[in-house]
Formats: sequence, C-alpha cells, structure tokens
Amino acid sequence: MGHPFPIREIARQAGLSEATVDRVLNGRGGVRESTAREVHQAIADLDRQRTQVRLVGRTFMVDIVMQAPERFTTAIRAALEAELPALHPAVLRSRFHFRETGPVGELVRTLDRIARRGSQGVILKAPDVPEVTAAVGRLEAAGIPVVTLVTDLPASARLAYVGIDDRAAGATAAYLMGQWLGDRPGNILTSLSSGFFRNEEEREMGFRGVMRARHPERTLVEIAEGQGLDATQYDLVRAALERDPDIRAVYSIGGGNIATLQAFDDLGRECAVFVAHDLDHDNTRLLREHRLSAVLHHDLRQDVREACHTVMRAHGALPPAGPILPSAIQVVTPYNMPPQATAG
Repeated sequence: MGHPFPIREIARQAGLSEATVDRVLNGRGGVRESTAREVHQAIADLDRQRTQVRLVGRTFMVDIVMQAPERFTTAIRAALEAELPALHPAVLRSRFHFRETGPVGELVRTLDRIARRGSQGVILKAPDVPEVTAAVGRLEAAGIPVVTLVTDLPASARLAYVGIDDRAAGATAAYLMGQWLGDRPGNILTSLSSGFFRNEEEREMGFRGVMRARHPERTLVEIAEGQGLDATQYDLVRAALERDPDIRAVYSIGGGNIATLQAFDDLGRECAVFVAHDLDHDNTRLLREHRLSAVLHHDLRQDVREACHTVMRAHGALPPAGPILPSAIQVVTPYNMPPQATAG
C-alpha cells in the first residue's frame, strides 16, 4: 500500500508501536488482522487529513469515541474533517473509534487504552452508565480532557457538554405533533435506540411532559433498544403496530427510520405524522420524499468546532471563554432543507 507518511506518523495516528506498523507495512506477519486494519485505516485518515491541514507546528491529537449507527458517525467524521482547516492557531488531528453497538466493556477498554497511550483530548458519545463514567474519570486523572458530544454524562468528570437542549427538543416535537395531528384520533409511537443514552431520555421526558399537559387524551406507545439499527428496529416497530391498531404517528428519538416506515408499509398502515432527529443521509432522503414530516436538526459542524475549541482551551491554545450554550434546534421540513442537504 503506497503512502508518503513516515512510520512514526502512522504509528501515532493508529495508536500502535512503530515496530507493529513496520511489520504490517512490510508483510512480516505476526500481527492480528484487526491490527492490520487499524494501520491501513490510519493511513487512509492521514491521507484525507493531509489535504485539509499542514502537518507542522503544534499538533493536537484528539480521539473521537462514539457508539452510534454508521449513518451518524459518518456525518460526524465529515463534519470534523470539514472543520479542520479552520481550527487555528493549532493543528488538530483525529483518531476515530466508532462502533454501532456492543458490550459496555469494549467501550471502556477503548477509553482505557487511550488513557494509557495518551491523547490531547477525547470527544465522546457514549451510554450514561457507571462503567463509562468511571472510565472518563480515569481519562481526566491522566490529564486528558473529555468533551461529551450530542449526549451527556453529567455525573462524570467530563470537561464540557456540546449539543442541544434535549428536553426542549422533545417538547418541540410534541408541539409539532399536536398541531399536525389536530383532532384526528390515534396513538403515538415513541422510539428510542437505547434507554442508556442521556439525550434520548431527556428528549422522551420533554415530549411526554408537553403531550401530557396539552394532549392528555393521546396514548404514547414506547419501544426501545433497537440501537437505531434497521434490522432490530423493524421487528420492534412491526410488533408494536400489530399489538396496537391505533398507532398513526411516530416520534423517532433514536433513528432507524427507514425500517420504521417499512414496517408501516408492510402492514398497510398510514403514518400520518413522523418527527425525527438529525439530517443524516437516510433522513435527508426520507424528508425529500415527504416520508418524514419534520426533522429536528442541529449544526454538527458547529458542535464539532466547539468541542475541538474546548479541548484546545484546556491546553491553553485558545483564550478562556464563557459557558457553552446549547446548540440551536432547527425544525427542517421538505421546504426549508439546508443547501448541502438538498444537493446530497
């Protein structure tokens, strides 16, 4: 695999020893297949980032650790790499640790490896469970600042949270749902990817609070633990629809919306109102096709920029700033989609 990067640079990007990288590049064997993939991924990341930044001067290596569906982590990677040229005065490099699902122990081991080998910062999207909170404490003890992105770990030693006010987002979804359903009868399906993500829990509470106050006659039917993945989501939604013939609207808190709509279609059921979150690739297409009523969105590039700036401030590369305000919630319909979405 041809490349212009020194072994030292590849080793740093991959978080491996130079000897291991040398064995992979020269085909000497004795290396696990997963380790070889990490080396080749590091070269691919360096190649992409080389076109965006000058690899000179003070460099911050930041680890992006996320448990989320691939469609969301792809959007995060694109947002970060689009922001790299503007992250002055320092140069920022990133290592990505993405997974769609899996045992909490694997996520904790990833965080502990980062604590051992060192990093200038961790940007984290993870379940709010005690094991992860403890791992964040070990990172902070090692002098590695942690910024939570999209979903918070408020009981942890994280430096800051960057994202929307999720209770306000859930309340907004309830307001839209009530307006658009009007006097039509029907129950509402609320769908979470997992009960362990703080942002989803907050959205659900905001939604329920407003629905209870403004539309107490509506029944809310909850499903959870689909992980935002289409295969598991389809089965959960179909089972809920078969149990309850009165479901006619969806508030999708955790994703898997293609599968949700497929379940409605396969049972010949109408989804009168569908409110979702995030303009990822799937939701952009569904919104353009008028399969979604609205998407509650926030600017991922702005969020990623703020997270990176927070890490840089922790190292004195930027002057101190005031408290981080919640990101603006955008209500996106098929008629006001951002230019980058309509062109996608």
